[in-house]
Amino acid sequence: MKKYFAIDLFSGCGGLSEGLRNAGFDVVAAFDNDVDSIEAYRLNHPDTKVFESDIRDVDIADVKEILRGNPLHLLAGCPPCQGFSSMRRLNKKHSKRDGRNNLVLEYLRFVKKLKPLTIMMENVPGLVNYTLFKYVVRELRALGYKLKFKPVNIQEYGIPQRRKRLVVVGSLLGDIDIAKPTGEKVTVRDMIGHMQSVSKTKDPVHKIVASHKPEVMERIKATPKNGGSRADLPKNFELACHKEDGMGFHDVYGRLRWDDYSSTITGGCLNPSKGRFLHPSKNRAITAREAALLQTFPKDYKFPPNISKTSISLLIGNALPPKFSYIQSANILNHLRTASKS
Repeated sequence: MKKYFAIDLFSGCGGLSEGLRNAGFDVVAAFDNDVDSIEAYRLNHPDTKVFESDIRDVDIADVKEILRGNPLHLLAGCPPCQGFSSMRRLNKKHSKRDGRNNLVLEYLRFVKKLKPLTIMMENVPGLVNYTLFKYVVRELRALGYKLKFKPVNIQEYGIPQRRKRLVVVGSLLGDIDIAKPTGEKVTVRDMIGHMQSVSKTKDPVHKIVASHKPEVMERIKATPKNGGSRADLPKNFELACHKEDGMGFHDVYGRLRWDDYSSTITGGCLNPSKGRFLHPSKNRAITAREAALLQTFPKDYKFPPNISKTSISLLIGNALPPKFSYIQSANILNHLRTASKS
């Protein structure tokens, strides 16, 4: 059977690679410089060569050695996008000066040197408004890539959370389209309604859950089940920082709804003060395993033991949902197979 080789740039804990592998790609190399991300990646993708350094220091010749003369069928990656996010811009027109913004240029450097047959990149929708992205698009087209890019709602692809992402795909082999929405609706109940209690589970990742001071626990207990928020609480539970008009985010300390999508799983997904991350019916935040399931990681996906709640929260929240990666990757693999027959 023919092998299709892929490389995962900015791999994090491996959400993108999980989807690539499930779609049928052989992921030969991955790149990251975060210790916890690399450990998680290796636990789940032991056969992939991991470059554990700043991607700007990587010599492309070392990458070519791994390919051993084989074509690179897909270069995929999710360059860090915090500097382009709406939260980071604080409603300003320009992106904040964040050194990670320029990592989009590293993606371009790899394309120029490796000349993959197809490319895929995912990022925040706001990226399209910036000069840097427009420059990358011009360069890719000059290299001969037929490009498509647009923002999509990932919940339309059977992902149980509201999240809008920019998807970029390109090919040297001809016109290529972004995978169409599947129309499947998956809810919070579908993903975590079956979970054992934290006290009974033997899954160490499911035991990772936030603990709170008594006054916070009282506020959580008073929050109505199945979608309640801080707006539903009596005035005596109102935090001082939320008393001024327009202050505070309305979803903080809110509960998820069983038969709806989750809110976006972010790097603060284990902390209810960071968003709507309370369990629909239990008086607690979602656990690390529940957050990972809402991101569509397999139920047995491994995470490094003994890392902090903050670290595992970032690993999960910063990942590309594997199911979304799978759908986009399978679409590209179908394009490659079709092109090889023509």
